Amino acid sequence: MRVVKVALGERSYSILIGGGLLARLGAECARLKLGARCAVITDENVARRFAATAMNSLRAAGFDPVLLTVPAGETAKRLRVVSACYDRLAAHRLERKSFIVALGGGVVGDLAGFVAATYLRGVPFVQAPTTLLAQVDSSVGGKVGVNLKAGKNLVGAFHQPRLVLCDLDALKTLPRRELRAGLAEVIKYGVISDAALFRRLESGMGKLLARDPVALAAVVARSCEIKADVVGQDETETGRRAILNFGHTLGHALEAVSGYGKFLHGEAIAIGQMAAARLSAELLGLPDKDVRRIRELFLRAGLPVSLALPPARREKLLAAMRLDKKVSGGEIKFVLARKIGAVEFGQRVPAAAIHRALDGLAAAKES
Repeated sequence: MRVVKVALGERSYSILIGGGLLARLGAECARLKLGARCAVITDENVARRFAATAMNSLRAAGFDPVLLTVPAGETAKRLRVVSACYDRLAAHRLERKSFIVALGGGVVGDLAGFVAATYLRGVPFVQAPTTLLAQVDSSVGGKVGVNLKAGKNLVGAFHQPRLVLCDLDALKTLPRRELRAGLAEVIKYGVISDAALFRRLESGMGKLLARDPVALAAVVARSCEIKADVVGQDETETGRRAILNFGHTLGHALEAVSGYGKFLHGEAIAIGQMAAARLSAELLGLPDKDVRRIRELFLRAGLPVSLALPPARREKLLAAMRLDKKVSGGEIKFVLARKIGAVEFGQRVPAAAIHRALDGLAAAKES
């Protein structure tokens, strides 16, 4: 088992990475000295595979858990579902020392974390991510939230988990499309912070797609180390943490205008990262060879690298980008790369440059 520490003073916690960890959920929660009552929030798909293991583990450790199952997919991240969760927690009489377990992918983690942050003005929660994307990204760092019709994660909070438990065995049953989507976040870490990781992905993508356990353990741990380091420096995104949003400005907007269904999160941010790479080449001098390497790695991972939108859809995309949480004074801010492994945040990008990047993505789709 690998352990990565997130250093945040009294809010510090550990990320456990290894096989068979879900069966140890109860024992690990007992170490945290949490209250006896708890709730496991999961979705319909994950519940069928993993809910029994989680619930049995908690009961064996002396806890009194209740299972809350929400619809699968991004549409579960809405206030109506949050309200239903509140009612179930109240019926089970959760108290301030009670806790919530988020069992599932990024959607469940964001939703359950937001419920934990706001119920009784905040109760502890534990992340038990079951997808690659959640294990390397969304379960770490304390960003929790839900969507509005206007955009993604527009209602949220910073609420750090007490523990993150990454059971690599859960990835064995992960649909191939979901595995590929998770790799988009891993590739992002290479672009923003670690050229050596990027090279490792270039040479080892085949092993990752084949779910080689040693290869997966290494990239999950390294991704968590990078994110833990960034979060430890800037917990509430007043500065450097913004580098984690490389590709997300356009990616989140694309998810919103597509109705949170056409693209998985990782697919949308793969396209967003390609747009950011094109902007980086134009505005920060990212070498053309690096743009090609980024594109080739996404293709090798089986992720989309192009996007063709009719004029009306493009305008909706731009409007959604202007609703992004990182917009300041009406200006869209981007994270852009100078080279693979080094990025700068808060970059103002003219609308004309965004259109040129989108033109480039459309041309790539036609070629």
